[in-house]
Amino acid sequence: MLGSIPTGFLVAKARGVDIRAVGSGNIGAANTFRAVGKTAGVIVLLIDALKGFVAVATSNLIVNFFGVAEPDRENYRIVAGIFAVLGHNYTCWLNFKGGKGIATSAGVYLALAPLAVLYAVVAFILGFGLTRFTSVGSMLAAVALPTAVWFTRDNWMLRIVTIVLGALALLRHRTNIKRLIAGTENRVEFKKRPPKPGK
Repeated sequence: MLGSIPTGFLVAKARGVDIRAVGSGNIGAANTFRAVGKTAGVIVLLIDALKGFVAVATSNLIVNFFGVAEPDRENYRIVAGIFAVLGHNYTCWLNFKGGKGIATSAGVYLALAPLAVLYAVVAFILGFGLTRFTSVGSMLAAVALPTAVWFTRDNWMLRIVTIVLGALALLRHRTNIKRLIAGTENRVEFKKRPPKPGK
C-alpha cells in the first residue's frame, strides 16, 4: 500500500496537470521533472524513494514485534521491498499503471544494501551526465544495482530478487528503448542563465 501511492500523479494534479497525458505519460519523477518543474520532480523523487525505505523499515519493526528469528528477518524485509516496488509499478489507484520503480527501488535498497545503492547512483550519474537521457541513467542503474548486490551481499535471496527487479525495471523502460532507437527520446536540457549586462 505504501508503494501504491501515486506520488507523481498527485503532485502534478495539485499543479493542475494530468501527468499521464503529458511527456512520456509516466507518473515517475523524471516525467514530473520535465512536465511540471524541478521542484515537483525532486519532491516526487524523494517521496517515491521514501516509500521503499519506510516499507522495509516498518517491516523490520513488525518482525521484531512478533519475535521472528534473526535468520528470517532479512527475508521478510526483502519481501516488503518487493511489494513496495510492485505497488509503485502497478498502483491499484490508477488501473495498475504506475511508474518504473527506480526511485522506490533506491529507497528499498538504501535500507537493504546501501553500498550497492552508491554504485547504482554513480552509474546513473554517469549515464545521465554523458547523454542527458534520464532513461539511460536509470537503465544503467538497474544493471549496476544487482551487480553490486551480487558482489557486496552474501544473501542468495537478495541477489536473485535484485536481478529480477533489475530486469523488471529494464522491461518497464521498453518504450524508452524504442524512442532512443528512433531518436525521439526526451533529453533533459538545462537552461543557460542569460549573461549579465556589460559582459
